[in-house]
Amino acid sequence: METVKTILTHPFFWGFLLGFLFCILSLVSHLRTRGELKRLKGHLSDKLEIEAEKMSEMKDKIESLKGENENLRMKINSGRVQDDYQSLERELEIFARAEKGMVVNAPGFAQAWEKAKETALGELEAEESGKSLPRRIFKKFFTKGASVDAEVIEALPSESTTSMGKES
Repeated sequence: METVKTILTHPFFWGFLLGFLFCILSLVSHLRTRGELKRLKGHLSDKLEIEAEKMSEMKDKIESLKGENENLRMKINSGRVQDDYQSLERELEIFARAEKGMVVNAPGFAQAWEKAKETALGELEAEESGKSLPRRIFKKFFTKGASVDAEVIEALPSESTTSMGKES
């Protein structure tokens, strides 16, 4: 028993015990840090997987948007062909109004024809800019491409008949 007492009182024993305690504490700390590192690696792995999925989704979306952009570009280009149709329709409207004006002003056909064309063009431009009443009414009530009865058009007072009546 005395040997145990001398061992317990010896400074080497206390140093060894203190070193062993620090070794155990550092080992526990090391194991905790290792576990934390594994957890952080798992989080990083999950984050990278999520980012990879999002990146692939974004690439797919970009590709689909590029396709839509190309389709819209083609539609716009085909719309320019439709603008030719609209310009022909506009020209026809100008000639129809000019003819209507010529019926009223028959003498001096050439001057009256040019004057009627200019008047019809001015009226049409005023209607297209929204300054004239009939065009705004027709835009509200009739959709594009819908036909309007001639009786309805003749029933509405137009600025062309009232302005031509004042000039002559």
